Amino acid sequence: MSKSNKEVDVKKVTEPVRGETTAALLRELVAHLRQNRTQLRQEWARRITEAKLLTAMSQEEIFAEATAVYDNYVEALETGTFEALQGYARNLSERIIPRGVETHEVVGIVLLLRDVLARSLFAKYQHDFALLNRILDAYEPAANRIANTVAVGFVQERERTIRQQQEAIRELSTPVLQVRERLLILPIIGVIDPQRSRQLTEQLLRGIRTNRAKVVVIDITGVAAMDSNVANGLVQTVEASRLLGATVIVTGLSPEIAQTLVTIGVDLTKMNTVGDLQGGIEEAERLLGVKAVPLSLIEPQTKS
Repeated sequence: MSKSNKEVDVKKVTEPVRGETTAALLRELVAHLRQNRTQLRQEWARRITEAKLLTAMSQEEIFAEATAVYDNYVEALETGTFEALQGYARNLSERIIPRGVETHEVVGIVLLLRDVLARSLFAKYQHDFALLNRILDAYEPAANRIANTVAVGFVQERERTIRQQQEAIRELSTPVLQVRERLLILPIIGVIDPQRSRQLTEQLLRGIRTNRAKVVVIDITGVAAMDSNVANGLVQTVEASRLLGATVIVTGLSPEIAQTLVTIGVDLTKMNTVGDLQGGIEEAERLLGVKAVPLSLIEPQTKS
């Protein structure tokens, strides 16, 4: 038999052995972690407290979560699948992010668990460094993937939460108010960027459709400046509202914004503008055919 053939035969024989050895080492590792479950999770919870992580949670909560994470961790090592761990990481993130837990805390507790488990392996196999090295070689890739799975799951959930909060803040910053039947007011305060301009238009058009509005008063008294892109967005909002059957009255234009509209060539004849919000509401009521009656002229009802 040639040398090359001997090398091929040796390779065929040794590869399955290596695979079986890794699997056997992981089984031995999992058995060790299950056997010492109580001691190791208590040590982990203690280390979490000492490191001042998860301070927004009570000791009982930390221990409960440590137990659940530990069990999911061991299951991932045993099965080599991470679906259950991913699901738990998302669920955990949903529960602890609103309480102010930060990303570095989650990464920190996972690294602490890895350290606790590694120390227990050193203690168990300190008299057999060759076996210890083989077990660590089998353990470390899986431990790295587990840590990455938990960290990524938390970061993704945190980003989703931040997006929801930003959307809620934008909606609160541009409320569409119904003053009376068929009349809406949209007061805008602060800086308008292109993203907020698009969101403003979407909210207004939804409000027009939902309330079957005929007149909308957009008050921009609280807007200090407006660039050409946002000014064009305002014009497009007025046109889109008109297509839905609503007349838009813009109030509170500052001299600077008025100059911007003129500079970019906006046809002001297509935009109904009034000096202030009170005047805008009066104009809106006139368009709706509503007669405003001063309170002093309303006769009080007498009891019979």
